[in-house]
Amino acid sequence: MGMTCKELFEGLECTILGNEDEMVTGIANSSNKVNPGDAFCCIVGLKTDGHTFAQDAIDRGAHVVVCERPLVLADASDVTLVVVSDSRKAMAHIAARFHGDASKSFSLVGVTGTNGKTTTTYLVDHIAQVMGQRTGLIGTVSTVIDGKAHSSERTTPESTELQELFAEMRDAGCGVVTMEVSSHALDLERTWASKFAVTAFTNLTQDHLDYHRTFEAYFEAKARLFSKDYPAKRVINIDSAYGKELLARCSSNGDSVITTGFAPEAQIHPRKVEYGSASTTVTLDVKGQDIAFTYPLVGRFNVENIMTAFGIGLQLGYSAPAVASALKDAPAVPGRIQRVHAQNDGDVRVYVDYAHTPDALEKAISSVSALTDGKTIVVFGCGGDRDSSKRPIMGKAALSADHAVVTSDNPRTEDPAAIIEDILPGMVGGEGRFEVEADRAHAIELAIKLANPGDAVLIAGKGHEDYQIVGTEKLHFDDVEVAQGVLNKLFS
Repeated sequence: MGMTCKELFEGLECTILGNEDEMVTGIANSSNKVNPGDAFCCIVGLKTDGHTFAQDAIDRGAHVVVCERPLVLADASDVTLVVVSDSRKAMAHIAARFHGDASKSFSLVGVTGTNGKTTTTYLVDHIAQVMGQRTGLIGTVSTVIDGKAHSSERTTPESTELQELFAEMRDAGCGVVTMEVSSHALDLERTWASKFAVTAFTNLTQDHLDYHRTFEAYFEAKARLFSKDYPAKRVINIDSAYGKELLARCSSNGDSVITTGFAPEAQIHPRKVEYGSASTTVTLDVKGQDIAFTYPLVGRFNVENIMTAFGIGLQLGYSAPAVASALKDAPAVPGRIQRVHAQNDGDVRVYVDYAHTPDALEKAISSVSALTDGKTIVVFGCGGDRDSSKRPIMGKAALSADHAVVTSDNPRTEDPAAIIEDILPGMVGGEGRFEVEADRAHAIELAIKLANPGDAVLIAGKGHEDYQIVGTEKLHFDDVEVAQGVLNKLFS
């Protein structure tokens, strides 16, 4: 399999210096992963500049180099240079071309927002399967191709990997592919040259400001998925000012938009919600039609996710009754208000959730509190080498529980104790309602010991993750496993 430079770069503004008939048999952006015949893309990264590795890529067999500026090479006599203005966009473009623009072969759904992306994509994937489609799923928990799951390294893969996945999904006969689209991915052009059928917005709360620096930049990164760069049908939660701004922009572009939210002006909004301990019964106003159904997910935030998925289903062409019927059997999502089961739990309900932003933490606590008549104890921490400004806000959010245990999350290269010190200013005034235990396993045990029969414990921050990043190492650590061990020790 291969393409000539001329074929690969057709439609891209560039200058080809050398043999435009040079064959390309692969695409790489890391010199140590170059195979003979690959095109090497010099990516200007956050910490390193790929231009400095061009010679190494050539030495490993790359005969085509994509660059943004002239290069000084030891021997470039048989090397074709392709000069572009943006090597990230160029890489995404040629990756899509190399794999036959696979995203045009199915209905691609992109879901973005701070919280709710994973659950929403799982719901849409389920709806499409019930409608008889083979499906693909790309996101935080895993990548799934026609029912076969693979691990995910990041929420949205790099463009070369993403386009290869699209090709695998096309070849597997997928009719609908649903993916989480992160703000990083949009800013770093990972999804460029992908053809979306539907794009959806869930919400926007504080996260990733270590990367974006300002909330406005964070929003604008998300907003790109709703710009003319990515034409598609839209589904937008308009409960926030950010959703309303996206609606205004999409409306001015003439896009097809379905709005969702608790606000009565949303085209899909709830008329009545009954929250249960294991399910929720909702009556939705869907464009003036009342649709009532029960689904096996809990919490107000899942009502938001259900409405977003419902809107996507409509934009994919499914009828409202058919979507509601599919959602009655909605799947549980790993690490999202996941009940921990043990041989004997002493009537202490323990839940694990991925909530790692202030808004998500408050919503998770609220959902768990609604499931118990007793008190709610939360275990939480904050990740190292990430947005430190949200740490005290996380502390304040944790006080919405009856009691909190502050601990370590993924400390990475930071001192866990220093991270905790950043959290505690947000908990001023809550003295006597929280404990500090830096060791996460000990913190989980402490929280369960503090619980009485009828109480609930929420272990937040890591959800489906089965590791803890300490320094630069990934160490095995699974909140569910640890909690099960504690419950079995205390109550068996």
